[in-house]
Amino acid sequence: MTEPLYLADSETRRFEATVERVHGDRVVLDRTQFYPTGGGQPHDEGTLSAGGETWAVTDVQKKDTIYHHIDGAGDPPEAGTTVAGELDWARRWGHMRYHTAQHLLSAVLLAEYDAETTGNQVYADRARLDCAYPRFDESDFADIEARLNDFVAAERAVEWYTLDRETAEARLDPERTRIHLLPDSITEVRIVEIAGVDRTACAGTHVRSTGELGRFEITGRETKGSDEERLKFVLHAE
Repeated sequence: MTEPLYLADSETRRFEATVERVHGDRVVLDRTQFYPTGGGQPHDEGTLSAGGETWAVTDVQKKDTIYHHIDGAGDPPEAGTTVAGELDWARRWGHMRYHTAQHLLSAVLLAEYDAETTGNQVYADRARLDCAYPRFDESDFADIEARLNDFVAAERAVEWYTLDRETAEARLDPERTRIHLLPDSITEVRIVEIAGVDRTACAGTHVRSTGELGRFEITGRETKGSDEERLKFVLHAE
């Protein structure tokens, strides 16, 4: 099973690993910083290098383990090869910022509008969030933006840690975490906490401070049904 280094450290851009096995254009490593698609966050991209050859990592998927889809002119690295991995940092950094902003937005919508998040998708340059709410208006948008930007200016610390499931269920808001939806086999839960604002279960990558997000702006909305809204937003680095 590949060790997911990104769960402990979101900021390391380069790492070394050993190839455990190869399946066509899919490479399995003993450890990785490449995040696989999941939880509304896209996969990382970057490169693997060894012996003067470089392969582009074009997709990363988690199934029984983590598979790195590679593209290169030569044959893939053989099992036992030590490879150097390097992330496309601009892509990862964007995902970290937008995923953290999504947590903030989910917390504000639940606290101030009783609007539970029902889905989300982050990209490197934008994001969207679906929530259970009939319809927002322009004054709501202004209030939401002001609240988010207050948290950005406050530079709230962001941290992540692991709790056993029983402790997490006792301490955390079930409307935010929905831990009861996790399979019974999961006995430990990774928690992402924004100081004084939000605590929720999440396996994604995040920045260390809300001050790294930049200015939050809602760019549009869509009605997804009689009681669901989709908000689209961007972050302006300033």
